[in-house]
Amino acid sequence: MRQIARILERLNAVRKGAKNQIYQSPEQASSPLYLTNASPVLKAQSQSLYRPEKLSYSQLITEIRAGSVESLELIPARREVLVRFRDGTRKKVPTLLNDQQILKAAQDNGTPLTVKDIRSEQAIAGIVGNVAIILLFVVGLSYLIRRSSNLAGKAMGFGRSQPRVKAIDELQVRFEDVAGINEAAEELKEIVTFLSQPEKFINLGAKIPKGILLIGPPGTGKTLLAKAIAGEAGVPFFSIAASEFVELFVGVGASRVRDLFSKAKEKAPCIIFIDEIDAVGRQRGAGIGGGNDEREQTLNQLLTEMDGFAENSGVILIAATNRPDVLDSALMRPGRFDRRILVSLPDRLGRKDILGVHARCRPLANKVCLNSWAMRTPGFSGADLENLLNEAAIIAARNKSEIISDNHIELALERITMGLSASPLQDNSKKRLIAYHEVGHALLAALIPEAEDVDKISLLPRGGVGGFTRFWPDEEIVDSGLITKSYLTAKLVVALGGRAAEILVFGEQEITQGASADLQDVARMARDMVTKYGFSDLGPVSFESSSSEVFLGRDLIQKDKGYSESTSRIVDYKVRDLAKTALNKAIELLKPRRVIMDKLVDSLIEEETLSSKRFNEIIDNKQIVKFDENDVLDYQTTII
Repeated sequence: MRQIARILERLNAVRKGAKNQIYQSPEQASSPLYLTNASPVLKAQSQSLYRPEKLSYSQLITEIRAGSVESLELIPARREVLVRFRDGTRKKVPTLLNDQQILKAAQDNGTPLTVKDIRSEQAIAGIVGNVAIILLFVVGLSYLIRRSSNLAGKAMGFGRSQPRVKAIDELQVRFEDVAGINEAAEELKEIVTFLSQPEKFINLGAKIPKGILLIGPPGTGKTLLAKAIAGEAGVPFFSIAASEFVELFVGVGASRVRDLFSKAKEKAPCIIFIDEIDAVGRQRGAGIGGGNDEREQTLNQLLTEMDGFAENSGVILIAATNRPDVLDSALMRPGRFDRRILVSLPDRLGRKDILGVHARCRPLANKVCLNSWAMRTPGFSGADLENLLNEAAIIAARNKSEIISDNHIELALERITMGLSASPLQDNSKKRLIAYHEVGHALLAALIPEAEDVDKISLLPRGGVGGFTRFWPDEEIVDSGLITKSYLTAKLVVALGGRAAEILVFGEQEITQGASADLQDVARMARDMVTKYGFSDLGPVSFESSSSEVFLGRDLIQKDKGYSESTSRIVDYKVRDLAKTALNKAIELLKPRRVIMDKLVDSLIEEETLSSKRFNEIIDNKQIVKFDENDVLDYQTTII
């Protein structure tokens, strides 16, 4: 009775959590004093309190014999047994193959033991793994086959052209949108009639031109003209760059030419436009390669396709280039490019019309006069004029203005012609030196009648220069291209005005390199006067040709000058003579006008910028004796 009472007392203590009072250590828990007369449940509870994390094989046998194991699940295929203890914990214990110890221990202690056969599960897992490997192999093989077929398709597709085709409803450009090149537009209006009413010409025995070559500087609107023809005629428009024909593999370009013309014939009447045709149409037999050259193969195919045009087929080829001198003669003959139309730079009225076209979508101030800006932009192409208004719009947006004023256009013109603005100069001595340099240019331009008028003088740095003097270009000379001897001699004197002013004010030992760009212009103009234009006493002889080799070796192969070494020395002497005489004349004109030079310099330093109006006000207040028109610039005077 005392032992039963003691056991009950210990069970109550366990329930209350006083485990440390009953078992002080693992040795006490397993000692005979405490476990001799205890029940199997108590023994299992006492030993589970100190069971290790990983159970060894020997410990498992001990647990089974102690009665703390509730059930066993033996898996022979894995050589392990799953043990479930009476306190609910589960553990895996590795066993030996055909282990008899666990079987005997479980049988002796009445512990349930189950043997689990997982061979079917392993078989299913093996089948699934094999199927997955097969599927992976099939997917990879199909991917490789598809990729190789795509590569083969691309290889076969090298010969197909990819022109940009515009449908009839997508062409919104008309002749009224093409301004400044009226003569070229009039020539091309006949093509519209050819395409829209061919019977009018066929009845008279006329043939539709096979090819039209647009020749002109970049940005003059050659592509726009081609679109306008298609838009007015209402026919499809195929456009492609000539460089897209040429590929690494020989024969691809020719195949693309054939494909392009076959597509065009299917949609006749239509227009094919090839931009920058000089990329494939250069003269054959020049540069690298022979008959197997890819570019020549492409050109040969293009010539063949143009010869293969049926009469009045309705397909017209329009090409554009700014280098007609490099095109092959076979491409330029009648029957291929029947018409060559020059798209030149616009004149003043043309520039005004172009500005008006681009000003439609831009809010201009009421005071903006497009005619005055057309006068100030001779030599500008249509693309240049569009860029001018676009830059003005950007500057207006930056200044948070809702309209574009003359000031915005003025800043845009300076940015285009002179470069980006920089921070103003802070050194007064440097500003004064630059001011005398710029005033020297401007004052000589005001004194010489043949020189260009002054537009603006500024000390604000732009484009890497500390200041600049801008002139009104002579519109007649720019538009006509005719340059007179008096105009060039005046430009020489004005160009050396900056160096002359430095010599007069600071002395010959204090001149700067600021005139280096002017000296380069003077050397170029003087040499052209002597060697090209016959403006010297050497006679009306041109010593240098303006043509140059455009193929390989242009800068490597030195061409024969065509004249002797003694003549070359005379030419060099005459070039130096022109430059030094121009400098003498500049000093001669500026020396008696030192007072007005100082006045202009003071005003320029104070205001930093002098407009043409302000410049004329200052020199009109002073009694300036202008250059006598009867006084011819004599370039046979004594050299300095």
